[in-house]
Amino acid sequence: MTLYDELQELKDFRCDDRCVLTVYLNTDPADRDHQNGAWRIELKSGMKRLDQYLTASKDEKELKKFKALKEQVVKAIEDNQGELHKGVILFASPHKDLWSVHYVQVPVETNFHWEDRPMTEQLEQLLKAYPSSAVVLPSYAEIRLLDTEMGSVKEELFYEFDPGIEVWHERSGNNATGAGNNRMPELDARMRENLNRFYKEIASKVEDMKKGRGWKEIHVIGETESANTFAESLRGKPDSTKYKNLNNAVAKKVLYEVFNN
Repeated sequence: MTLYDELQELKDFRCDDRCVLTVYLNTDPADRDHQNGAWRIELKSGMKRLDQYLTASKDEKELKKFKALKEQVVKAIEDNQGELHKGVILFASPHKDLWSVHYVQVPVETNFHWEDRPMTEQLEQLLKAYPSSAVVLPSYAEIRLLDTEMGSVKEELFYEFDPGIEVWHERSGNNATGAGNNRMPELDARMRENLNRFYKEIASKVEDMKKGRGWKEIHVIGETESANTFAESLRGKPDSTKYKNLNNAVAKKVLYEVFNN
């Protein structure tokens, strides 16, 4: 299920009374106001405010449901401190056992809600700003593909090509060892034709994957010749084309170049 499918399920979710806890929590260590674990204070303060509000309402049934969820949510976030990046988005309810939590790499504005439905507005805004996308990094004899969602990499694929024997193969995993500088060498006419065919085959594969993986956008980033050649191999124009050799860069740097510059 893609995050867009999950979002639709969340938007359709309703309780007869208030029973859904929504948490948006800024945990970005680079944020000056959220350093040194300040998120812990904000998490407990936000929960305390909701607790006080419900206590004042004197609805014991509602308060009991909230307190049970509060304990689960605080424990889940504290137990997953190693997964914390820039933010946490969480929806929970005893109704239909709703439990949806995402540790995201995008800026989150801290907010807490107790309502009859999940408060999805901020999630929708973030999905518009950081849509599910393919980021393609073409270079000589290799194409690196990042399957991204909400500023994070779901999967990383590599398509390697040997122009001499005219075959390519796919592999997954990280690119920690690097693949040299991957600069385009001087190619004779036959090798260039083979490389262009390789780009067209992968471009076709990427477009087929777009529907299956729910990508909203395709971005191409690489040295000028490689990036332009791959972009022209796509049936439609990519959502962006940027000229920079980042094939050996960590995924976080690549995504920053695509979505923040």
